[in-house]
Amino acid sequence: MSAEVDDLKRRLAEFEDKNRRLEKINRALMHRVEAGPENSDGAYDNFKHSVYLAEQVRERTEALNEAMHSLKSTNVELVRASAAATNAHDLLRQAIESISDAFVLYDADRKLVLANSRFSQFWQSSGIEISPGMDQQQIHKLSQHHRLIDRYYGEAVSTGHGALPGDGKVFHMRSGTWVHVSERPTRDGGLVVLYKDISALIENERALRERALATKSRTLQNTLDNLSQGVVLVNQAQNLETWNHRFTELTGLSKTALVSGFSFSRLMQLTEVDDLNPLSRDDQGRPCLQLEQVLSDGRVLEIRTHPMPDGEFVNTYTDITERSRAVKALAESEQRVRVITDTVPALIGYVDKNLTMVFSNRAYETWYGYEREVILGRHMEDIIQPEQMVRLRPYIERALSGRSVNFEITDPAPDGEIRHVVKNYVPEKDANGEVQGFYVLIQDITEIRRTSEALTQAYQHLEQRVEDRTKELTELNGQLRQEIEERVQMEQRLRDAKQEAEKANHSKTKFLAAASHDLLQPMNAARLFCASLMEHNLDERTRQLVFSLNYSLEDVESLLAALVDISKLDAGVVKPDITAFRAGDLLGNLANEYRTLAADSGLAFEYIATSAVILTDSQLLARILRNFLTNSVRYTRQGKITLGCRRRTEGLEIQVWDSGDGIAEDKLEEIFLEFNRGSQKDTARDKGLGLGLAIVDKMSGILGHPIRVQSTLGSGSCFSVLVPYGRRQLARKATTPGLALLGNQQFLGRRALVLDNEASICHAMDVLLSGWGFDVVAVRSYEELQQELDADIDLIIADYHLDNGVTGLDVVARLRSERGLDAPVLMITANYTNVLKQEVRELGYRLMNKPVRPAKLKAMIHHMIHHAIVA
Repeated sequence: MSAEVDDLKRRLAEFEDKNRRLEKINRALMHRVEAGPENSDGAYDNFKHSVYLAEQVRERTEALNEAMHSLKSTNVELVRASAAATNAHDLLRQAIESISDAFVLYDADRKLVLANSRFSQFWQSSGIEISPGMDQQQIHKLSQHHRLIDRYYGEAVSTGHGALPGDGKVFHMRSGTWVHVSERPTRDGGLVVLYKDISALIENERALRERALATKSRTLQNTLDNLSQGVVLVNQAQNLETWNHRFTELTGLSKTALVSGFSFSRLMQLTEVDDLNPLSRDDQGRPCLQLEQVLSDGRVLEIRTHPMPDGEFVNTYTDITERSRAVKALAESEQRVRVITDTVPALIGYVDKNLTMVFSNRAYETWYGYEREVILGRHMEDIIQPEQMVRLRPYIERALSGRSVNFEITDPAPDGEIRHVVKNYVPEKDANGEVQGFYVLIQDITEIRRTSEALTQAYQHLEQRVEDRTKELTELNGQLRQEIEERVQMEQRLRDAKQEAEKANHSKTKFLAAASHDLLQPMNAARLFCASLMEHNLDERTRQLVFSLNYSLEDVESLLAALVDISKLDAGVVKPDITAFRAGDLLGNLANEYRTLAADSGLAFEYIATSAVILTDSQLLARILRNFLTNSVRYTRQGKITLGCRRRTEGLEIQVWDSGDGIAEDKLEEIFLEFNRGSQKDTARDKGLGLGLAIVDKMSGILGHPIRVQSTLGSGSCFSVLVPYGRRQLARKATTPGLALLGNQQFLGRRALVLDNEASICHAMDVLLSGWGFDVVAVRSYEELQQELDADIDLIIADYHLDNGVTGLDVVARLRSERGLDAPVLMITANYTNVLKQEVRELGYRLMNKPVRPAKLKAMIHHMIHHAIVA
């Protein structure tokens, strides 16, 4: 609108100038006409000239009239444009005035052109009048002089007219209002400035922040009050800042004593809790940021101080009474475990995943010649010789990968002697299946290897001697008639050689029997200690260690039992006790026992019941079938195992089918040989000495029950035994040994007498029976009993073999005759002969063979005491 007005003014000035020139020309022409011609002779020329002039005047007059008309039109347009500009200016002013923000317009020279009333309100309190034409810098100097602005937030923006507050910045006015400044340039170089009052917005945001801060404070306080720990914050002045309820509970301070701003040190003097802070020192002058304090009421507090960079600190107070008691109980439990494991002859240790020795029993330390304090915490490479470590490395890696490892290796003793050992590495896994370490179980088989080698040499020597004698007989055969005397002497020498061989074999049998009997004593004690320990409340790690120890003892027990069986069978002292009974009673118990073992190996188990009555020795038959079932579980990796019977004309054929590895046809005869272990593909599953089927072959020969084997390599096997039928009326129901075991302390108030010449057995029985509630009197001879016996006895448990040729039966007889004791008697022995069984049975006693299984012992005691009460 301003540009149109300027254009109209310019055109009007041009028309006015043009009009003045035309008027000047007109006056000159009129002057020449009025002067007239000076010479009469030129009248015609003058007439022509006047006509010409008249024509020019007429043209100029028309042009002047048109110019005047145009000037009038321009004046009209100018009036209209001026009115429009005035109207636009009024509309602009009204529009600016209607803006809710303060508005200022500067021209290109930063002179004030226009401002609304809201801008003027900023200056009312100072008495300054702002008028158009004032310079922007002058206005800013006035604002600074009168201190209208308290402060502004943001850097100044440099412009061509001086340093101005930057666009988009916020000002806090002296009047208390908050103003947001926004600057925008115009197309002609001017500047528009808007001042927006944002006081309400600032106050609203401040209120929101205060409410959020209050909410966070309440949340923080609620969080502190719900912590199980006591928490207190101390400020830079060492005064109490904030605390939670748990702090007052643990320190015993009353709520009235807790005042914000109170000295923390003076406050802690009101309690028995130590004043711990970042400046605290221990007895040696070292910084102390954590301590445990036992209070007078028995509680144990763990106090920690946490310094902060600004000088403040936070103290936390935790009640660790239960944890302290648990740690103490764990230490006591570990001590009990060490007492038990130190009595076991086997070498036992535990190595973590970093190959650091964590646990070892006394036998392990004695074997390697280290003290316990020296061996624990050391790396295996520091304990074991480098050459031996290289040999063990593959087995260690397999154990750390999560697989159990069983292998035979030579191991040098501290004195340099090379010993043969069987090592078993059993990995320990956490809840996520990660291997945390492995147990080391070592058995010394040097004597067994030496005995085996000696037997082999004896057999070879015997074969050579027989071969030599046969050769001599062959050479003398042609002179038989002439050298009868010589032949008689030769036959005598052969008989002597045979007797020598039989004597050597008998010596081997006696050695194995004696060695097995001597090993059964500490093994029996170890099993009893393990059973007692498992009935205590243990943490998960200690319980796992005890279970692993129990499994290892079971393996050793199985090996010893196999040696005992072989020695007894070779010596001919095992005589069958033939009775008639229902086959289903025996097979049902076996099915229940091996169904769980098969499930643990991921195998299905099927049992087909039978009602047939058979005539045989139930214990020997059970041993045969257990060997069949154990081998099926051991050599079957997937599929199922079936236990069932087939009725034959000559008797009942009891069969065990499996879907295992199978046996090659040319190996079927070898599996019944001693020390033949079949497949060696998985030594972790193939434990033992390979005596199981050799024992089965000897027992079947004693019973006269044929053994049959059907097998296909890779498809499975079937082992069976043919047992003769018995008469139904002679059948008797077998006593179920698997009585449900009641809880501990079920024999509370009962008194038991334990008689054994081994102190370790007496101690183990004392611990085990005391855990079941018995008051135990444990003695090693009748002479010790004379001082101990002073009350009624509910049960007598006696070992058969005592010192100096005295037997447990002799001592019990003296107790009954001299003391009048009539309590039930349980005789425990490693003697498996039928003569002893018959003698004990005739006396009305019960008999158990070593090693004693704790569960079976508890069931037997429960049965004996129950029948004694009924009687």
